[in-house]
Amino acid sequence: MRGISALLARDIALALRLGGGGGIAVAFFAMVALLVPLAVGGSDAVLAPIAAGILWVAALLAALLSLDRLFQADHEDGSLDLMMLSPLPLEGIVLGKALAHWLTTGLPMVAISPVLGVMLQLPDAVVPVLMASLLLGTPSLSLIGAIGAALTVGVRRGGLLLSLLVLPLYIPTLVFGARTVENAMNGIEAWPVLLLSGGLSLGCAAAAPFAAAAALRINAR
Repeated sequence: MRGISALLARDIALALRLGGGGGIAVAFFAMVALLVPLAVGGSDAVLAPIAAGILWVAALLAALLSLDRLFQADHEDGSLDLMMLSPLPLEGIVLGKALAHWLTTGLPMVAISPVLGVMLQLPDAVVPVLMASLLLGTPSLSLIGAIGAALTVGVRRGGLLLSLLVLPLYIPTLVFGARTVENAMNGIEAWPVLLLSGGLSLGCAAAAPFAAAAALRINAR
């Protein structure tokens, strides 16, 4: 457990440094939300119905920005080989790296989402639902992304391939997240869809480390 904690702290420190990917992803998330009103207009009638979709698509794309660094940098400098030879279970290493990715990308996006939601004319009562949907849904983006990153770890310039592999798998998370906010705006109970979103993240937490570890054993040789 101590080894996984050290790995988690290391990956968080690397992600937060200049050019590490975490800050870039969050900045991209904010920039998309800032640019959309300039393109479609700032009226409530235009922005409010599409605000949830905008923020969730932005979160999905922002998560993709730093996924190729999840294992690739460690593979190139030999750190991944040392991790795989260590007594730590590879599945635990994958889970720790996915958690570090979420803590430096998904969690900051949850934190700034209220401000962006208000800018996109979301009703105040719906903003907590938006935060809950991102909090429960974004972990699955990091976990599913870990599988794609493991599959492309040995591929040079595999960012495009990674996107093509991962984006179709992100569709359920996107649908559940956006539908949660839409239900809240229409006066429909949002918690059933929130439960589905959280259940999807839990399912990914149970399965993704094993799938990604198997891919790493094949591709990182």
